[in-house]
This record gives sequence, structure tokens and C-alpha cells, in this order.
Amino acid sequence: MKTPKRLEPLIENGLIDEVLRALKSGKEAAVYVVRRGMETCCAKVYKEADQRSFRQSVLYQEGRKVRNSRRARAMEKGSRYGRQEQESAWQSAEVTALYRLDAAGVRVPKPYNFIDGVLLMELVTDADGQPAPRLNDLEMTAEQARTYHAFLIAQIVRMLCDGLVHGDLSEYNVLVDKDGPVIIDLPQAVDAAGNNSARMMLERDVTNMAAYFGRFAPELLTTAYGKEMWTLYQSGDLLPETRLTGFFEESNRPADVHSVVREIDAAREENEARKRYLETVPTS
Repeated sequence: MKTPKRLEPLIENGLIDEVLRALKSGKEAAVYVVRRGMETCCAKVYKEADQRSFRQSVLYQEGRKVRNSRRARAMEKGSRYGRQEQESAWQSAEVTALYRLDAAGVRVPKPYNFIDGVLLMELVTDADGQPAPRLNDLEMTAEQARTYHAFLIAQIVRMLCDGLVHGDLSEYNVLVDKDGPVIIDLPQAVDAAGNNSARMMLERDVTNMAAYFGRFAPELLTTAYGKEMWTLYQSGDLLPETRLTGFFEESNRPADVHSVVREIDAAREENEARKRYLETVPTS
């Protein structure tokens, strides 16, 4: 096929040898099957902001750190340079997430390179070597649905233990190769500790998984893995190997306001005592 213009520099620089065919075009990017040497992989070409149907939400961007202060100020002001930098940061977020999650043992496509808005990564294939289907394209038995659901819940736990929440997880961005589900599409991944909406997004991801697999195994519709894992995460008790129950009971115990007030009063008294002591210490 004719080489897309955005991929021409990669061929000129020897990063890929040939574009074999288009794989898919989505709201965020167009994906192509490419060859580099003897290996077949894929190239994800991010669309320009004005060509995308998906709009970056401040919910996703909250908590993302920008080390360069000039870039941060420009992004806050929304200048032309700032919008360019914001777009670059949005694309880089997926690359960073892929490297982190791959290292953490999460099943994501292995990233190879990122240059000029093009991400080179592993092509996820089925048993016949063809591009793997999306989860949404499969029919399955109740037992298979339970197995895949349990596996993806474990993957979400592993992601959360590494400090990330997918933020847009559904049956449309999970591929299934010969070894099972592979999570894709991570430009909106958020920092679990730095984003105030992380809990909401996590629970939405988990609910989406329950809703899809619940079509085949209805008992999954009543599970509450999201609330359970977030509670364990907040208390520091969530580990990659944590075995969840799927059940969660909201605490109806009223807050102990008097204990909180006592703690505040004690801290205030300690602070005042420290001030009085410092006033008695002679200065040199």
C-alpha cells in the first residue's frame, strides 16, 4: 500500500521497512501493520487534535506532572505553543504507561519506539498469526467469561498497584490473543494518587468489565471488585497477588467526630507549648 505521509520519516530513518496495510482507524489514532526486518509490528499514528472526535478532558489530565515550568505555564494559558505541548504530553502519556505496565507484568502491547507522534509497538496476534480480535467481537461460554473476567480484574489490580488507572476500559479496548486478554489504548491513563477522579474511573472500568462479561455469566453483574480494590489500595493493603472476593459492604458506622476534635485540640496544644518553649530560649 502507499506509505502514509506520517510514516515516511520512519522509513527514511530505517525504523521500519514497509507499511503492509491499515489495521484500524479510531477516535484517537490510525493503526497500521508494518514490517521492520523480519518482524511484523504495528504503528499507531496519533491524529491531530482538530481531527479527533475524542476530546481531552481535564479529568484525565489532572495529576500529570510537567517538569519543564515553561511548558507547564504555556499549557495552563492555552497558547498555541501550550496546545502543542499539551498534545505531545497526551500522546506521551500512553507511551509512558505502556513501558511502566509492561515492566510491571501487565499484559499490554510491548512498546518499541515513539517518534514524531508515531508509536511503534508489538502487533498482538491470534493463534494463526493474524491481528487479534477485540473482546467485543467474541462469543463465549459462561465459564470462559468468568475466566477472562477474573484475569482482567487481576490486571486492573496490578495496574493500580503500579499507580495507574486505565480510565476508559471496556470490551472495545481489550484484544484477545492465544494466551488471553491484552489491554490496549492508554493515552487517558491517570495517576491513581494524583487524580481526584481516579476512584470514579477505576470503578467505571470495573463496572464496564462486569457489564460485558455479565452477558454470559450474569452473577458477575452483582460483584463489587472496584470498591473492594480501591479500599485496599487506600489502606496500603493492595498487592498484585491480593485475592479479592468481589463483595464489599459500605460502612454505616458514623464518623467519630469527638475523636477528631480531640486530635485537633491535642495538636493545637502541642503547637502552643512549642511556641512558649521557644520564647524562653535565649537568642544568640
